[in-house]
Amino acid sequence: MKEKTAIVTGGGRGIGRAISLELAAHGHHVTINYKSGREAASETLEMIRQNGGDGSTIAFDVTDAEETRKAVAEIAENFDIEILVNNAGITADGLFVMMPQKDWTTVIDTSLAGFYNVTKPVLKKMLRKKRGAIVSISSISGIMGNRGQVNYSAAKAGIIGASKALAAEVARLGIRVNVVAPGLVETEMVKNAPIDEIKKMIPMARIGQPGEVAKVVRFLCSEDASYVTGAVISVDGGMA
Repeated sequence: MKEKTAIVTGGGRGIGRAISLELAAHGHHVTINYKSGREAASETLEMIRQNGGDGSTIAFDVTDAEETRKAVAEIAENFDIEILVNNAGITADGLFVMMPQKDWTTVIDTSLAGFYNVTKPVLKKMLRKKRGAIVSISSISGIMGNRGQVNYSAAKAGIIGASKALAAEVARLGIRVNVVAPGLVETEMVKNAPIDEIKKMIPMARIGQPGEVAKVVRFLCSEDASYVTGAVISVDGGMA
């Protein structure tokens, strides 16, 4: 019998790293996807192993449909894919009226084309066994919108809509599909954000930690969430 695995896209750093570590700490073999951050992915894998867990790394670009299909097939040859966390995402902030088309396309493609390219082949594997959990990482920007992030807000709102629709399609087939929407979380992605000003808008008056998001993801992947699907859980200190 194949060992079960959890795929985490963009799992080598930031929130993805925290999710990889959290799932591994609860007994899951974790397949860490990366596009170009090989060193970060390897560091995450080493951290998992130092903590007594296990995992592997695999490089593929979620925006490349054929490359992704082949990578999922390779993973499925060696593991039973039990969990998918769609975490890969990027920002290219700027006012919409001045936004280059490439900044729109790249951000949308990473989140939404990535969702399609990874989720579809993984779902086919899950449907054969009539079990599985899919969690996609959205953002408070996808719920509230955010000035200077029209592309990112559109991408993350799309993740919510796609996940809710997919959850309705596959609920009777044993697959749960949920969304986690973080607020401001301490990662490289927000290093240039005006954090002190943003804190004033957060009821808890602080930014979140990646591990706080990861724990919610782990819950949604677990049997403790066996009757939860189509949900969007905000982890944002009360902003939404």
